[in-house]
Amino acid sequence: MPRKLKNFLLIFAGTLSLILGTIGIVLPLLPTTPFLLLSAYCYVRSSERLYYWLIHHKVFGIYIYSYITYRAIDIKTKIGAITLLWGTLTLSIFIMQILYVTILLFIVGIGVTTHLLILKTLSKEEMTKRRVHSLSYENKKSLV
Repeated sequence: MPRKLKNFLLIFAGTLSLILGTIGIVLPLLPTTPFLLLSAYCYVRSSERLYYWLIHHKVFGIYIYSYITYRAIDIKTKIGAITLLWGTLTLSIFIMQILYVTILLFIVGIGVTTHLLILKTLSKEEMTKRRVHSLSYENKKSLV
């Protein structure tokens, strides 16, 4: 596959994923974090400029950077994610009332909760401080 076509497809997939992740902020059925991480994955392989824009974004950047670099999130995000997860799963189980769906949702809930609990917990201030000390796009670009 030609490099330009590959880059175009990765940028397209990353942008689509970013849009879905953004919608997921207000629509609990769409998982925000996996879509944002997929965007970062696509951008880092296709466009250095878009990748650095994403990890330095004022809303998403700190979370993506901290997850990718330190495998960490802040306690407020961890508690909020687990609460929203189980609230949504409980509502889904209550509405569906199908045994195999209930079992599947429960297994997914345990898996996601376990993953979130295993992640390191950093304070938001510590995450911001660590990110500020990373190389900015301009500094990194000048080193290349």
